[in-house]
Amino acid sequence: MLSFPIQHRLGGFYFFYYAIVGTFMPFWNLYLENQGFNYQEIGVLSSIAIVTRFFAPFIWGWIADKSGKRMLLVRIATWMECCIWFMIFIIPNTFQSIALLMLIFSFFQNAILAQFEGVTLFWLGDQRAEFYGKVRKWGSVGFIAGVFSIGALLEVISIALLPILLLTVASLAFIWSFSIKEPNAAPQPQKQLEPLWPILKRPAVACFFSIEFLLLFSHAPFYSFYSNYLHQMGYTTGQIGLLWSAGVIAEIVMFAFANLFLTRFSWRSLVCVCLLLTGLRWVMVGLYPHEILVQFIAQTIHAFSFGLFHMIAMRIIFQNFTAGQQGRGQALYSTMWGLGVASGSMLAGHYWDQISGQIIFMLAGASTLAGLCFIGGLPKRNQAEN
Repeated sequence: MLSFPIQHRLGGFYFFYYAIVGTFMPFWNLYLENQGFNYQEIGVLSSIAIVTRFFAPFIWGWIADKSGKRMLLVRIATWMECCIWFMIFIIPNTFQSIALLMLIFSFFQNAILAQFEGVTLFWLGDQRAEFYGKVRKWGSVGFIAGVFSIGALLEVISIALLPILLLTVASLAFIWSFSIKEPNAAPQPQKQLEPLWPILKRPAVACFFSIEFLLLFSHAPFYSFYSNYLHQMGYTTGQIGLLWSAGVIAEIVMFAFANLFLTRFSWRSLVCVCLLLTGLRWVMVGLYPHEILVQFIAQTIHAFSFGLFHMIAMRIIFQNFTAGQQGRGQALYSTMWGLGVASGSMLAGHYWDQISGQIIFMLAGASTLAGLCFIGGLPKRNQAEN
């Protein structure tokens, strides 16, 4: 395994990490429903699983920038994930116990991706513009593998066995993490960390993170309730898995061709397109719940809702934050993601039974328009890759 080129090793970890996400995200709330939790409880549990993004990424980012041991943190966090899915068979599945497990799980989950993104960018170095999308697409492939295989498997086994499947995939990610060493180009441990405030005051950075919050706020009903929404409309777990996968396939295509957009258009124009298309996506989901073709088309917009937006985010972070600030820069990106989704999940869970999922998705679509207020702060022309 260690003889693999570094791009393959990095791509392999993305594959297993996102296979965990593909196993967890579409089906975890169905598991909670199977365990007898109502929609308001599921909404709270979903927000708990995300709420640690308010503080955990900064803790991990501070440790990473201070110690310089990013891959060590990734291994520790992946091992703890394995422990969490094992513990679910030991403790009773009460609301309080599941809430505690989700809190611990998300605390360590937030250590993985933000720091591994930094590891990847440091390993790729000057070739990151050319190879990042090619490496990152393997995460999307892993997500699809998880969604398809688990969705098909849950057609023949009980969803109550989902934690066993999560434990299996998390164990594979932990084992694979040992194939990747600390990047040579990463900064050494720092006694005095460089301050972030001067970076955060830059209009492009402040406006981008504000837009990220609003964009992810609109994603909350999707991340927290889309599977339950489709299940209510009569879709099977196989069909649910297919629709989730459609979005990720579109994401893979975007990762492959994102440079065509990034070299021809400004961040301002591209982020504007991402906001408008994401709004259209949620309206389509809300208006046509029984039309699987419309749901499929709406899912392909994930190429812009996440794929292109994420590529822009990585460039903004790497170009505006120094090497010694990358851990905390990635952490801030993760924190704004969590803040948006958690606040939206609590609202969606509270009003789901009162105004229906269809209305909530349409309101989510309208909320993306608020992000247009911050578009003017993004640069008309993009800084060249270093």
